[in-house]
Amino acid sequence: MNSNNPFFKSKTFTNTSRAEETVHEAKVIDYNQTMTVSGTINKSFLMLLLLVASAAITWTMTFNGYNPIVLTIGGAIVGLVLVLISSFKPHLSPYLAPGYAVFEGLFIGGLSAIFEVMYPGIVIQAVSCTFVTFMVCFGLYKYQIVKVNERFRSVVIAATLAIATYYLISWVISMFTSFVPVHYGNSLMSIGISVFVIVIAALNLFLDFDQIDKGVQEKMPKYMEWYGAMGLMITLVWLYVEFLRLLSKISSRD
Repeated sequence: MNSNNPFFKSKTFTNTSRAEETVHEAKVIDYNQTMTVSGTINKSFLMLLLLVASAAITWTMTFNGYNPIVLTIGGAIVGLVLVLISSFKPHLSPYLAPGYAVFEGLFIGGLSAIFEVMYPGIVIQAVSCTFVTFMVCFGLYKYQIVKVNERFRSVVIAATLAIATYYLISWVISMFTSFVPVHYGNSLMSIGISVFVIVIAALNLFLDFDQIDKGVQEKMPKYMEWYGAMGLMITLVWLYVEFLRLLSKISSRD
């Protein structure tokens, strides 16, 4: 039950499940108050709508001649704060998840507008690639063509941690030296790294699907639907941003 997505840590799901066991032993379980797949999907769609509506704000500002940098950076920071709070307080997810979608939308809208100005048409390509990747991964998982086992989890988590560590170290070093990370620029090596990161991000979707399924099977409380939807949204945002970066590298070589 491990997922690299910070939202899908087994400890949170396990602790939540154990906390509810005492209540379930004392009374008949009300299945209308437990986590369901359909409930999680509905909340995911709602969060997506909020994200798109919010993204339209910074997107419109950019193309109307206004600088949305404050809202873009502010959205990223607030979104990160909400993720951290929810990871420790999952019962607050019904309130924090919609907020995350709104503030992350401000960030995504501003970032997308910047890329669109530089490379016209890139946003629709990145959105399409993200959607197709999600649907393919969902289909492979639903029909059990790809099964999530311990080895699968271990490989994906290890690869994701390696990516995170590399990005962090590269960023810190580049701040204090003239070092230029390999993943910067549009070299074939840089493009290859972006493709690898996208593959790992896509594989994380399988872990997220599996974690949601486990939550449903263990009859976790209803608020975990928001928690699951928020975690899935985090992975999709990561995937979309990586597609933007990959497509921009390819376009800059033309």
